[in-house]
Amino acid sequence: MGKELGLNIEDALDLAARSLSATRYCHTLGVAALAEDVAQRHGLDPAKARFAALVHDLAKEIPIEYQLRLARRWQILNYPEDEQAPAVLHGPLAAYWLKHYYGLKDQEVLAAVAHHTLGYPGMSPLEMLIYSADLLEPNRKFPHVDSLRQALYDNIEQGTLACVEHTLNYLNESKRLIHPLTRLTHEDLQRRLKFGA
Repeated sequence: MGKELGLNIEDALDLAARSLSATRYCHTLGVAALAEDVAQRHGLDPAKARFAALVHDLAKEIPIEYQLRLARRWQILNYPEDEQAPAVLHGPLAAYWLKHYYGLKDQEVLAAVAHHTLGYPGMSPLEMLIYSADLLEPNRKFPHVDSLRQALYDNIEQGTLACVEHTLNYLNESKRLIHPLTRLTHEDLQRRLKFGA
């Protein structure tokens, strides 16, 4: 696995341990455990799922102003909302960093890292898995988290759609900005499940 990725699981674990606070590292280990378990359940590559989960939040704790500077420098600002709510930038920043500075080659893993916060239309099973595991990892405690986890174990697409709908409801209720990518992801998953495409 290490050769095609350019990094291996031990590298990913080390990067996470060095880049994250103890609390964020604990979250990351929870995402990795859930992603690996669900991947095995659905016949996905559990090592690849664990790897993607371990590196998904590498840029999360970089100060927001510096995240914005990096996003401008690396030309990864694609929507006005990226600057209005720059906390959404840490996924694309981590993916760029892993590709250009660490030689990560696996496009599916890079996409899973880049899209784990907002989602993306046409997500692969690994992308859906990391998006959902980030919300549902074992340390998360909120109403209906157990039923959302079960939905993910039952069906990755339906479980991810349930996660996106939970997020949209939360953002609506708290009167927070909803990024267009999350709306597009929701529409895409609804269409895929309706038409089986």
